Amino acid sequence: MSSPLAKAAGPIAVASGLLFAAVDLARLLAADRSLDRIEMMRQTPFQVTNALYWVVFIGLTLALVSVYFRLGARAGGLGAAGFCIALVGTLDMAGNMWFDGFAGPWIAEVAPGAILAGGSGMLAVGGLSSYVLFSVGWMFFGMAGWRSGMFPAWICVAFVVAGFLGYNAGLPPYGIPIGLVTAALGSWIIRTGAPVPVTAGPASADPLRP
Repeated sequence: MSSPLAKAAGPIAVASGLLFAAVDLARLLAADRSLDRIEMMRQTPFQVTNALYWVVFIGLTLALVSVYFRLGARAGGLGAAGFCIALVGTLDMAGNMWFDGFAGPWIAEVAPGAILAGGSGMLAVGGLSSYVLFSVGWMFFGMAGWRSGMFPAWICVAFVVAGFLGYNAGLPPYGIPIGLVTAALGSWIIRTGAPVPVTAGPASADPLRP
């Protein structure tokens, strides 16, 4: 039997990628640059779009998993490594965006000085790790896809470029490229019918087994 996620990888990647890009565009439009940082963080459109950005990170994670379930059988160890690094980076950045979307507005109300002080210590380490791992993860995913033949070369190159730009994905519009390339990958899967791996279920084992 084949995994339902593998079967739906194309539509999941298209929908998740387009939503990811759309929300990052909305974040860009909601950011009123005429306001100072604290006042901007107190604005409802800015708060809503930042919270939604964390939500679409869930979709991006599901897209990555479903695509690997669909194409990973042809990728071998290198593809598995690329998938794991991209997954770790995406989860790390998602945690960063949850903080920005939900904790940030509260801090702006009760302790605005903490925001103006900037990050330091372990907070700075955690923030930097999310930027680096997200960027490196998607770049490596693209390179692993090319070396393993998991998907076409042009998509691989696009992932490398999008991953490089994704170092700044915490700020709009730098998350848009990752979303668009993910949607393009999903479209390629739908258009070409990239093979779904089939694994034997329990009933297809030894027919003489009691």
